[in-house]
Amino acid sequence: MPRLKIDSTRRRNSELALLALALLLVLAYSATVEATMLDTITPDFWVPTAALAGVFLALHVVARFLAPFADPVLIPAAALLNGMGVGFLRRLDLDDVNGVAEAADRGAFAGIGGRQLAWTLISVILAAALLVLIRDHRNVSRYSYTLGLGAIILIMIPAVLPAQYSEVNGAKLWIRFGSAFAIQPGEFGKLALVVFFAFYLVRKREVLSLASRRFLGIDFPRGRDLGPVLGVWMMSLLLLVFVKDLGTALLYFGMFVVTLYVATERSSWLIIGLLLFFGGVFLAYYLGELVGGPFANFYDRATVWLDPFSDIDGDGYQLVQALFAFGTGGLFGAGPGGGSPGVIPEVQNDFIFAGMGEEMGLFGLIALLMLYLLIVERGLRAALDVRDSFGKLVAGGLAFTLGLQVFVIIGGITGLIPLTGQTTPFLSSGGSSLMANWMLVAMLLRISDAARRPLASGGGLATAPGAKPAPQQLHGAPTEVIRP
Repeated sequence: MPRLKIDSTRRRNSELALLALALLLVLAYSATVEATMLDTITPDFWVPTAALAGVFLALHVVARFLAPFADPVLIPAAALLNGMGVGFLRRLDLDDVNGVAEAADRGAFAGIGGRQLAWTLISVILAAALLVLIRDHRNVSRYSYTLGLGAIILIMIPAVLPAQYSEVNGAKLWIRFGSAFAIQPGEFGKLALVVFFAFYLVRKREVLSLASRRFLGIDFPRGRDLGPVLGVWMMSLLLLVFVKDLGTALLYFGMFVVTLYVATERSSWLIIGLLLFFGGVFLAYYLGELVGGPFANFYDRATVWLDPFSDIDGDGYQLVQALFAFGTGGLFGAGPGGGSPGVIPEVQNDFIFAGMGEEMGLFGLIALLMLYLLIVERGLRAALDVRDSFGKLVAGGLAFTLGLQVFVIIGGITGLIPLTGQTTPFLSSGGSSLMANWMLVAMLLRISDAARRPLASGGGLATAPGAKPAPQQLHGAPTEVIRP
């Protein structure tokens, strides 16, 4: 037991050291922004970083006691991304400041940066509460069908609401309460869907793994087993039509197909999924051109993507300004506070990566992408190491979901794919995305703790959700490792 305690203490101490480094970088960024924009540093520049430090350290303490074997990199990486997002949003607030005195009079919770700081405090507290409430990730499987139904409801509510209550920039992803408050329920729906998909595929894995015929060296599934994939494909097309957003449709469909691949280890599911999705996208594009109606929004976005400079003063203005910002930033950027990100519409939301790219340059953006990659890699590692199939699929699905969301939003603002309504995790302004992504991190912490916890200290048994323990487990025999 002393060795186990030493191992867990070492992990948490490493987490604390990395977290301190992340907060120092955020503090340095805030000071550099003020020095560049105001030619001085206000006396209270450290207050937002101190507030972040307090809540992140509180989460660290919760993890130290409730998830001592959890991955020590997840919290610091997410905290650095979150802190940089708060710092950049406060930098946007300084564009409207008239002089040093007005900047000094602003409170820590003023402006969009202040609101993001408040949302960060709420989000991290929610992540800590999740660690407190969920002591074993397998217990979540008891509510899988409820979560699946709730996810569908959350995703479809904006689609059926009138546009004045749900539509922002052409995409119906929001529930708006007046002009001051809005929530994006799909951010929470994606987490619930991952749990439901994992539970369903653990139970149906053997059936979905059966092959009917071999083509070009690949075993394809039986036709009767294509039902779930076709069902999720139809749902993604409905989202593309009624929610009017390619990114949301790609996120949910990709989440299911990849989780299915992890469960069955059959590459044929990836091929079928790609063919179905791209076929649906081309169908929606041509229907938008010929019919219009609910397909018109996707057709317009695809047209702007194909040639944004053809309508530089209209629909293509936002994307063109983002491309100019990337070009202006070059390799090293204009420096924190040295650019003009305010000329990009919605730079605090969908296009925050472009605004940061102008000031941080290519190398700075690569550093941010490496942080995302680190979180995804650690999530996949937890999926590989955890002993139960349900945990493997949940961790793998959550890690892939985060990575795919980053690809979708950054691919849109760089011109790789059509623009989407997705937010940049941990960076973009808004509470829904921030709360959902910190809940995602909390779930990865819980699963990584179970994965790294030795069996002698109460590690998780390798029983699938809903399955009865094997007789040898009841008599103290070695636990069987169930692999996906």
